[in-house]
Order: sequence, then C-alpha cells, then structure tokens
Amino acid sequence: MTFFNLPDHKRKKLIDAAEKEFARVALFEASIANIVKTAGIPRGSFYQYFQDKEDLYFYLLDKKLDESKRYFVSILDHHNGDIFEAMVDMYHKFLVMMPDEEEHNFIKNALLYATNKVENSFTSIFDSTYDNNHYYKVIESINREKLKVKEDEDLLSILQVMSAVAFHNIIVKLSNKLSDDEATEQFKVQMELLKHGVYQET
Repeated sequence: MTFFNLPDHKRKKLIDAAEKEFARVALFEASIANIVKTAGIPRGSFYQYFQDKEDLYFYLLDKKLDESKRYFVSILDHHNGDIFEAMVDMYHKFLVMMPDEEEHNFIKNALLYATNKVENSFTSIFDSTYDNNHYYKVIESINREKLKVKEDEDLLSILQVMSAVAFHNIIVKLSNKLSDDEATEQFKVQMELLKHGVYQET
C-alpha cells in the first residue's frame, strides 16, 4: 500500500528501473542496488514498498500478464467460443506484443530461467484460485457444442493442458531462436492434435 500511495511519477521511476534490471539479467542475478540507484531512491525506501526483489519482480510480471488475460476473453468471444482458435490467436498476440527490446528481454529472462512460480504466473490465466471472476468469464464464453466434454472441471483441465503447451512452446521458440511465424505454425500443429482428441466426430 505504501507503494500504491506514491505519486505516479515516483512509482513510474521505480517500475522503469526494475524493468530495466530484470530485462538485463534473470531474477536470481538482479540487484536491488542497481534498481534503487537507477530509481534514485534510498535502499531503505525500497523495503517499504516491497518485501524483496522477488516481490517486485512478480508484481511486474503479473501486471504484464493481466493484459493477456483480458485479451483472451475478448478473442474467445471473437472466435465464437472456439478455444483452439482463440488460443492460437492469443499465442500469436503474446509474441508480437513485445516489440520493445526491454519488454522482450524481460519476458525472455522470465521464461528461459523459469521457476515453478514463474510458470504458475504464465498459466494462471486458467486458474480459478488466481482470479475467480476472470476464470468464470472464460468458462462461460466457451462454445461446448463441438466438445466431447461439457463439465466445467473437464474444460478447465483442457485449458490447463493448452496453456502448458503454449508455455513450453514459447520457451522452445526463445531457446531455438525461432521466428514468430515458425513458432506460431508449430503451435497451430500442436493445437490441431489436441483438438482431435477433444472434439466430437462429425
């Protein structure tokens, strides 16, 4: 709350400094000393705002991923509830939403040095324990007509598998330096395979 009560320009200075540091190196290598120096604040003030660098890091990561959560509901509606079309669209959007080099490096470091907590942040889009309201918006927007499964719990399992595949695919893309188009085509193939497993025979 102390952080949120800061004037906008002071919050922005700290956020910009943190993003710069986390784009430069992975979380485990990041330095609070560098962050406070760049932000121009005393080290003691940092601990009034955040418990440690991990606390700040996940605040930033979750803030960046919130946009993707909101976007998924809108594209799910756009694709008439087709979760596979929406997921491919979402995947491509995630790749192209990082045109800024610093933003790209921040996400790249998060993925290439991913911990279980980092993976949970990325896949929380389909986790009711993170955001119940968002979760129910997604579930209600899914077109179940073509699906073999109808229950909410089963739909959640499908979504979690899809998000795990997407998470892995992005790591492969970054590790192997695939182009956005190459990675998207690879992801489309994976979604088609999953689709055949959960769609009814026509």
